Amino acid sequence: MRNLILAAAAALFITSLYSGARVSAQGAAQPPGPPPAGQPPAGQPPAGQPPPGGQGGGRGHAGQGFPAQQRPPAPAPLIERGNTLYGINCRLCHGADLRGGDMGGINLLRSQLVLNDQDGEQIFPVVRDGRNRPGQPVMPPLPLPEADVKAIAAYIHSVAARMAGQGGPPPGEPVELNIVVGDAAAGQNYVAANCASCHSTEGDLRGVASRYPTPMALQNAWVSGGAGGGRGRGGADAAPARVPKPATVTVTSADGQKFTGRLDRIDDFYVSLVQEDGVLKTFRRSGAAPAVQITDPLEGHKKLWVKLSDKDVHDVTAYLVTLK
Repeated sequence: MRNLILAAAAALFITSLYSGARVSAQGAAQPPGPPPAGQPPAGQPPAGQPPPGGQGGGRGHAGQGFPAQQRPPAPAPLIERGNTLYGINCRLCHGADLRGGDMGGINLLRSQLVLNDQDGEQIFPVVRDGRNRPGQPVMPPLPLPEADVKAIAAYIHSVAARMAGQGGPPPGEPVELNIVVGDAAAGQNYVAANCASCHSTEGDLRGVASRYPTPMALQNAWVSGGAGGGRGRGGADAAPARVPKPATVTVTSADGQKFTGRLDRIDDFYVSLVQEDGVLKTFRRSGAAPAVQITDPLEGHKKLWVKLSDKDVHDVTAYLVTLK
């Protein structure tokens, strides 16, 4: 009997070590008492210190998980201003949710540069000078004041702090803006002068507005070079959708092997391609290795975007929404 009592007491003691309970003098498990004055409850960090793993509390959760990626939140007015500036200058390339847009911009939520930036100090030089890295779409320089870039950076970091784990989207749906504010007549003249060699209102642009659910989708499509195609409510007499050729990529490994196929995805960490047999291959990227060469049939549209003014974009969109 004595041995049974000792075994039961030992089991109870071991259980209390794992559950956080304390054992009373009578051998009954009691809930842990309050912490001493000035000490936080068990499992919580001292006042003024972030929880372990950043705002999200660990891998796979929201927020930044490394000390270099932790930063105090910016003031709400600055974040709101950055949101507006991002929508005007960055959304087309990097997407409404920052994960890449129709112009092929990288996923900002997975960008090493963005993750390690604190207050725009790493983002501003890229915005000011542009970027042309092998295997990535060319980013043209943007004439934005440093204060505006810092506001954009504050907005990006505010989204990153609320995102799901592993670069997932932030909660909520992006707001659809009213962008039909241009001069349709001026847009018609622009199309005639700059686009007529490849596009025609009697051909691939016929009924183009009916193939997109919103003016924003139409604007993103024509700037990126896909306005001849698209999805939507095209009528029976609308011209067949023009399907642009996809971008292709050749990846050359360190041992000289080459893999070619349709570009599926590329960011700072990985590049994925789909081979002719339908097999998806993904390669981990580390600096310039492996070598990546992209052939993009829409490169002309992307170069045109560098020359487009805000007025040109709005004028052409205002014209294209009339082509129903």
